[in-house]
Order: sequence, then structure tokens, then C-alpha cells
Amino acid sequence: MRILVALGGNALTTEGGDGGPDDQMVAVARASADMAALLQAGHELLITHGNGPQVGRILVKNELAANVLPPIPLDWCGASTQGTIGFILMNALEAALSRVGLERRTAAVVTRTLVALDDPGFDNPTKPIGSFASREKAEHLMTFGQTWVDQGDKGWRRVVASPMPQQILDSAVIRALLDAGFLVIGNGGGGIPVVRNGDRTLRGIEAVVDKDLGAVVLGHEVGADVLVLATDVENVVIGWGTPDAKPLGRVTVSELRELAAAGHFGAGSMGPKVDAACKFVESGGTRSIITSLSRIQDGVAGEVGTIIEAG
Repeated sequence: MRILVALGGNALTTEGGDGGPDDQMVAVARASADMAALLQAGHELLITHGNGPQVGRILVKNELAANVLPPIPLDWCGASTQGTIGFILMNALEAALSRVGLERRTAAVVTRTLVALDDPGFDNPTKPIGSFASREKAEHLMTFGQTWVDQGDKGWRRVVASPMPQQILDSAVIRALLDAGFLVIGNGGGGIPVVRNGDRTLRGIEAVVDKDLGAVVLGHEVGADVLVLATDVENVVIGWGTPDAKPLGRVTVSELRELAAAGHFGAGSMGPKVDAACKFVESGGTRSIITSLSRIQDGVAGEVGTIIEAG
């Protein structure tokens, strides 16, 4: 099967780690061992990843240097983290494959995601990014066109648009590499958001595309059979935090949509993953799996995790 694995940005740091380079390389090595197991089982593999913590660190540097240098725009942040995370993933994956006696070429593709300039998200940016700052620092950064909101005692925080992904512009390159036998890393952070100008040229824009929704579009465009949303729990749970908590195993899209409509999944936690998992199957995918990174091989085998299928 052609499997698309979506790694959360937090999966690229160890629990309790400082998020520095050494910590990220340890986490990526751990994740790569799980990826190698899927390749050992004979599957084709495409990896996408989050970049929230990594972009957050760049934004902190922006704030610290605000009086010296103009800030790095978000589209450049996305491109930078795609390159960095792709680089360390390539090295770690090749090492993991070597340990199990497999030889596979790897490639990381800097990937752009087309969004609409008239997307409602641009009129009302609400996605918080980066760290809290003082009013003075926020006001200075707003002179560069950024939007900051007062969060009370915590300080000010930047908010940006999170438009819906329309097309993964470099999916043909990714698909060609997959067809040629490469293990590919692509569309990191949901893709670098770009819009079309009136003359059909492209330009980057200050926004953040949801990584899992970007994975849905990418999976459809490259012909992925299965989407694995790797998170920090083995199953989606209804009644989370209550005595009636129940992990979900196999479930149909319609059943999962009903549970979501009943308010079982928080908008800031499992809700977006549930929505993305349903969308992938609704757009023609065989199934989606939500499970922990360490259990993805068992999830693909149908033994653990929340497995979403048509119906």
C-alpha cells in the first residue's frame, strides 16, 4: 500500500526535551525506526510533518531581533523548517533502514500549498502562533504588518490566518519520486502557503495551513491508500476525562461524524484530526488511522488505533 504518515511537530522533540538540535535529532531517530518497520513490511511510504514548535522558535528570534532586523515572514519560516526537518529526517531514515538491511533513496521536497486570497480566514485571523510578548514589542512588530491580540495577564500573542488548502502545487514531483522508488518527505507544516496573482504568478503569504488538512489534499493527489495521523495516544477517545471514557477502534466515517457533531472532540485537540481523517476517506482514500507514533505498524495491520473507513 501507499501510506502517508503525518507526524505532529511535537513528535519531533522528546518528552521533556528542550527542543534544541540534539533533542530533535534523538526524536527523529526514534520516529525513523517506526517508519523503517513499515518499509520492511513492503509498503510505499510518504512522510509529512508538523513544524509548529520549530516555527515558534524562529518567531522568538524574530522578536528578540525586532529592533535590529526585519522579521522573517511566515512563508519563509515554513520553507526553512521544511528544509531543516527534511534534512534530519533523510539522515535518520537512511540510518534506520541501514540497521535493518534495507537500502532506499530518500528525498525531501520543498512544497507549496495553494490557498485562496479570498479565504475567510484572512479577514479574521485567529490561529495563535509563537510566544507571548509585551505590548511594546507587539506594537513594534505590528509595524511590519503583523496582527497581535491582547491576551490579558499572559501578554500579547500573534494571530494569523489558517486558510483551507486547495492544491499541493508540487504533488506531481512527490508522486514521480514515489513512483521511482524514493522514500519522500513533503508538504511539511501543511505546505508553504502561496496565492496566485492576477498574472497567474505565485507569491507566498503570511498564513499557516493545517498540517493534517494539507495531508488530506496531498494524499488524494499522490494516490495514497492510507493516511496515518500519528499522535500521542493510541486511540481516539469519547468521554475523555470521564468515568465513561471509551477508546474507539474501527469506526465508519458517518459514525465518527455523528460523534463529532455531538461534541466529543475538542476543537483545539482531537477535533481537527478527526475531521482530516474523515475527509481523507470521503475523498476516496481506503482508510485513515489515528494512533500513536510507536504503534503505526500495528495500526496499519489493523490491530490497534482508531481506524476510519467508509460507510
